[in-house]
Amino acid sequence: MEEIEIAFTHKTVSVLFDVNIIDFIEKQKLTGICILIDENVYTAHKALFVSYNPIIIKSGEAYKVQATVDSVIDEMLERGYDRKTVLFAIGGGVTTDIGGYVASIFKRGIKFNQVPTSILAMVDAAVGGKNGVNTALYKNMVGTIYQPDYILYDFSFLKTLPREEWVNGFAEIIKHSCIWDKEMFDILSTQTIDDYINSDANTKEIIKRNVAIKAEIVCSDEFETGDRMLLNFGHTLGHAIEKEYEMKHGHAISLGMIAAARLSEEINNFYSIEKEALLTLLENFELPVLFQFDKEAIWNGLLSDKKRAGDKMNFILLEKIGAASVVPIDLPQLKDLIDQVL
Repeated sequence: MEEIEIAFTHKTVSVLFDVNIIDFIEKQKLTGICILIDENVYTAHKALFVSYNPIIIKSGEAYKVQATVDSVIDEMLERGYDRKTVLFAIGGGVTTDIGGYVASIFKRGIKFNQVPTSILAMVDAAVGGKNGVNTALYKNMVGTIYQPDYILYDFSFLKTLPREEWVNGFAEIIKHSCIWDKEMFDILSTQTIDDYINSDANTKEIIKRNVAIKAEIVCSDEFETGDRMLLNFGHTLGHAIEKEYEMKHGHAISLGMIAAARLSEEINNFYSIEKEALLTLLENFELPVLFQFDKEAIWNGLLSDKKRAGDKMNFILLEKIGAASVVPIDLPQLKDLIDQVL
């Protein structure tokens, strides 16, 4: 087992790699435990958790809504959980987001631990303290920033992760390489998804590297006033695409990254050869790079993005592979640009 600590503004979070989650729970000798778990993870690992009588939530972005949060809180109240209860959120990004949100508001805040079980949750959703739910039309419009005590990496969960979820998660890894780590981009460019699915060593190394990247960015800007905004590369258009077409997050972010790279080429001196290298990398990891959009629908969704500031949109553009910047773009100019690149 390997441990690192991430020092956030108001709390230091312990990150444990190669932990056995049941051993960890038992050694903590907690008086009150609430396990919140994704139904797919529970089905695949029922023998581990059935004795804990977990609260099981539906899998998928469609259930990342306030109604799910309300049902979880109602169940916790019925079971008599109190302010000393420790919540374990076990699952993919939807579960870790909901778990963090529930913990932050239940009885005005209880302790909790993140146990990400997908690539996407391990490298992105579980790290940084952001949590929350979607509204009827828009993603992540309701939530808090609330840090866990522990982020626990039990890599055995990846043995049952479907291939499509490996692909989904690697979109966020590629995003990190684009904005922060040229060396990782070059490494990924020599690999395919199977080089990670079939190698525990490769997988653990890439996950640890991405946790370090996200921790470095978030610690420098926990409340998203500067560098943390760079983590939204591909997400401005990506979120609009994801919501409009009910697309997997990683697939939508892949398309959003291609669009952002084209915008970078147009107005941020990003080299065409690097844009093509990104396109090739996404294709090699089985992520989409082409899609037919309803431009008006995507534009209307984009207008409600949290990164909009009055008559400008703070867009994340690449300067080069491994370096990005936040560029305010006037909305009329952005609409013209999007009409050109989508």
